[in-house]
Amino acid sequence: MQVCVVITARPSYSRVKTVLDAIRSHSALELQLVVSGSALEERYGAVVSQIEKDGYPIVRKLYTLVEGDSPLMMAKTTGLSLVELASTFEQLSPKLVLTVADRYETMATAIAASYMNIPLAHLQGGETTGSIDNRVRDSITKLADLHLVSSQAACAKVRSLNEPASATIVTGCPSIDIARKAQTHGPLSSQFIRRHVRRGEFSSLPEKYLVVMQHSDTTRHHETKLEILQTIGAIQSMNRPTFWFTPNVDAGSQALFKEMEKFVYANVKHDLWCIDNLPPGEFLRLIDHCECLIGNSSVGIRESAFLGVPVVNIGTRQTGRLRGSNVIDVEPDTTKILRAIRKQVRKGRYHSDDLYGDGYSGIRVAEAIFSFLENVLHDNSRGSNTGQSTQVLE
Repeated sequence: MQVCVVITARPSYSRVKTVLDAIRSHSALELQLVVSGSALEERYGAVVSQIEKDGYPIVRKLYTLVEGDSPLMMAKTTGLSLVELASTFEQLSPKLVLTVADRYETMATAIAASYMNIPLAHLQGGETTGSIDNRVRDSITKLADLHLVSSQAACAKVRSLNEPASATIVTGCPSIDIARKAQTHGPLSSQFIRRHVRRGEFSSLPEKYLVVMQHSDTTRHHETKLEILQTIGAIQSMNRPTFWFTPNVDAGSQALFKEMEKFVYANVKHDLWCIDNLPPGEFLRLIDHCECLIGNSSVGIRESAFLGVPVVNIGTRQTGRLRGSNVIDVEPDTTKILRAIRKQVRKGRYHSDDLYGDGYSGIRVAEAIFSFLENVLHDNSRGSNTGQSTQVLE
């Protein structure tokens, strides 16, 4: 039974990597991997190179990213992705399509599969955030036939949208699987990090360091420059070794990127480094050993809760998302950000929180897909068209 998984961006890969492993190793499932959007672009970390290095066969590469730094770019990329994915699904004829999370490109995957009457499974639905991702996520929920959610709270949200209980399964978040494995390893080697540093002079991995991951909030993209300058002011006052990760491709991301890069360039002698991308496992090892993660990435909410990493979450991008005690929420204000970072550095590590999973989600997702497809085949053999139905995994 062919399962088509579509990866559109850097975060999508880490969210689904252990699912790819579980599908490949399942005796009744066949993986069809499609890579598109910013996942193919060098300036956004060339995720496709890491996917190939990890040994996953890619059946299609779809160049769908429209250049630009505005909501227009996001809308056009979604439209082009819809056109290309429709043709791809026609050629591959998968039994099921799996779409990941809530980025705007995933909307194209959901629409194409739905209009072509291909069952759609949605990973990480039912959550709440403060950006356009909220509407995308809930829209995909209404299009999906199988909901693979990260928590009981997400399950309740999906059910509140009148989705059937039998099609809503709490699997946990597959990225927590990677976090669990990352905890078994020590810090990364300086040689490994040096190969991935994009800006800044790097000699050796410091014993103590900060990590910044700040993205544009698509509903407030005109304020991106102001918000990153507030973060820069706080990091400058901390005067600590800091790794900065380049932002996702969203409206407003270029303004954020330019200010971040300018700051790193101007302080090359002060242990500031810029990184586009790291392999998922190595990325979480870097996070696991930092003093504090600063910014507005979901990594601070999800994986960092499991790892027990102190987090300063800035602004409204993650508003509404379930979070652990390791997170301090602050407004994009230099003084408030600085105060929160200092408090987290003094506090140190938190206890691990399995809010988003226990680290064994990938296999649950694959089994849920298998059970769903078995039921679909069984219903088809009886000549019925029951649509959304599956068994809840124990």
